[in-house]
Amino acid sequence: MSEILKKHINKFTQVSDNEFEQIKKFFDTKWVAKKENLIEEGQICRHHYFVLNGLLRKFFINEKGIEQTTEFAIETWWLTDNFAYENQVPTEFYIQAVEKSMILYITQEKQKKLLEEFPIMERYFRFIYQRAYAAAQKRFQFLFSFSKEEFYLQAIKNHPGFIQRVPQYLIASYLGFTPEYLSEIRKRLLS
Repeated sequence: MSEILKKHINKFTQVSDNEFEQIKKFFDTKWVAKKENLIEEGQICRHHYFVLNGLLRKFFINEKGIEQTTEFAIETWWLTDNFAYENQVPTEFYIQAVEKSMILYITQEKQKKLLEEFPIMERYFRFIYQRAYAAAQKRFQFLFSFSKEEFYLQAIKNHPGFIQRVPQYLIASYLGFTPEYLSEIRKRLLS
């Protein structure tokens, strides 16, 4: 399974087999059951998660008591509450497995040591954070530029396999509308 991480690292920078043997020691592996929470609101965010297999989501519970999904992570994607992780403070989010998932995770302390011992990994994480930031910018652009229906159509166009994989009520939560409204949109598209 660690070969998945090695391939991912080598997409952004090059590490030798010997370097990777040392790098992978900084990570731990865990199976996560479907709907299992890796972290809950109010807990200190101690880990950064890398999905080897499966699907995670990050969400918060709004003032009306409704879950609002803010991010997903599929294979080879990273997920954490960046602010809480970097500052080692309680999170305002939940991170939950949508499917049974195999993840790698690293603590902030281990990540600092990793970057000290293998400066090339700074480049890797810089690319990871840049891509995550770019994706967040694109989502905000879509939120403010498109109607809800257009936003959903863009999601289908840009990520059809992902839309098929994620339960519809979570897609609705991510796009910022109710499952009922999503059903109406889907009915219109099919007719």
